[in-house]
Amino acid sequence: MSTIYDRDLDKNPANYEPLSPLSFLRRTAEVFPHRLAMVHGAWHYDYATLYMRCRRLASALARRGIRRGDTVAIIAPNTPAHLEAHFGVPATGAVLNAINTRLDPAAIAFILEHGEAKVLLVDREFAAVAEQALALSKNRPYVIDIDDAMVTSGERIGAIEYEDFLKLGDFDYPWQGPLDEWDAIALGYTSGTTGNPKGVVTHHRGAYLNSLGNAVTWNLPKHPVYLWTLPMFHCDGWCFPWTITMLAGVHVCLRKVEPAAVFASFTDQGVTHFCGAPTVLSMLINAPDEVRAKLKPGVKCMTAGAAPPAAVIAAMEAMGFDITHVYGLTEVYGPAVVCDWHEEWDKLELPERAALKARQGVRYHVEEDVAVLDPQTMQRVPADGETMGEIMFRGNVVMKGYLKNPKATQEAFAGGWFHSGDLGVAYPGGYMQIKDRSKDIIISGGENISTLEVEGVLYMHPDVLEAAVVARPDKHWGETPCAFVTLKAGGKATAEDLIAFCRERLARFKVPKTVVFSELPKTSTGKIQKFELREKAKALD
Repeated sequence: MSTIYDRDLDKNPANYEPLSPLSFLRRTAEVFPHRLAMVHGAWHYDYATLYMRCRRLASALARRGIRRGDTVAIIAPNTPAHLEAHFGVPATGAVLNAINTRLDPAAIAFILEHGEAKVLLVDREFAAVAEQALALSKNRPYVIDIDDAMVTSGERIGAIEYEDFLKLGDFDYPWQGPLDEWDAIALGYTSGTTGNPKGVVTHHRGAYLNSLGNAVTWNLPKHPVYLWTLPMFHCDGWCFPWTITMLAGVHVCLRKVEPAAVFASFTDQGVTHFCGAPTVLSMLINAPDEVRAKLKPGVKCMTAGAAPPAAVIAAMEAMGFDITHVYGLTEVYGPAVVCDWHEEWDKLELPERAALKARQGVRYHVEEDVAVLDPQTMQRVPADGETMGEIMFRGNVVMKGYLKNPKATQEAFAGGWFHSGDLGVAYPGGYMQIKDRSKDIIISGGENISTLEVEGVLYMHPDVLEAAVVARPDKHWGETPCAFVTLKAGGKATAEDLIAFCRERLARFKVPKTVVFSELPKTSTGKIQKFELREKAKALD
């Protein structure tokens, strides 16, 4: 039924414009044109230059025939060209497909074909793998080489080099927002630990909102100096290409995450913020003393990607880092849940603070709802910290769906919620904590065992660098915990030592019955491949 507020009131250009993070660059370039935008080795340029380069990229792509809904792929580390693609590509109405640089040729070939990329930008370092992928793919995109001055190896395989391609575009190309904020802005592929990865389609509205969510959640100031340790190909850098630009911050590019380069950036570039998975944090914690001596206390770190053990968070905070723990998935634009801190928790001892900070937390301001639900009844589980359920999302910061996969999309959105596949428990105040992936939970003698809980205890041992726990078949119990462990350099702990260590800190049925010392297999995004470890556990005598 119409109301008095509906009469003669409608959308028009004066009161409605589709939301898009593209608007952030235009505003920053207008307000802070001479503010430093990019640092890449000896190369520095300001926001006026960044805006001009992105417009030239958009113009050149449009002249190449790229239109609304086309796919433009890129294989590159964290470089200026990769950042520029996050603006220049969607400014044509096209969809950016940032491809994981760690993938093998067959996986890249599948993505190029499935996503129907019409243009492929390739950093010279990855020319060989890209060339193999193109040979395997039926799709034949127009290839553009990115000839980064900081790379000394790799051949050109494209029709033109990136800087020459930019010269084909107009520096005053009219900046175009989307026709509809529901338009796709990016295509990102899941890790695909088994079978082909799924193509996650995100939209301008969600990217805009989660960019704002990052700023609010992390309490980011104006003009942060942000170090790119998080790959831009991973959930589009968790939307930080757009967030940092919105705040007129400095993008400090880093081709490779090496402890010496990271610590040096804190001093040399005045870095104030960076993001990283727990594997990156472990790398920094275990860096040589002479490297860590360059740390400036107070650098802020946002961590996610896998549930970080409390021991890792405690070690980072003991070094002087200010840690914010977030949680999310590719399907929700990266982080969408944060362990929102309470001032009274500051009075607790470090181990207690770290245990609280290890909780995944509560929803971002821009996400409508996140809950731990019983997947059978779709009812919220009690907030008792014990009853297990599945973590589910609902709101504007959820993907459009999986490309060309209606069955998987329908399953993911069953019951009006996005099903994460992560099992967790709820606490009062809306807080939650991941206990495991649904496929990773161990059931021993009828009791559920969280592999993350056991791993968290193993990480507390001073000799443990990495740990992963999986189920090992057992004739009596059905399954028992089996721990795969990588020791730190010089670590001397034995299997018996680690089992005894766990026995002092865990219920007896949760203690690993088996400990195997080995390197841990990882996916292209750095996640431990537990399905491989489960096969190894099954094969143990």
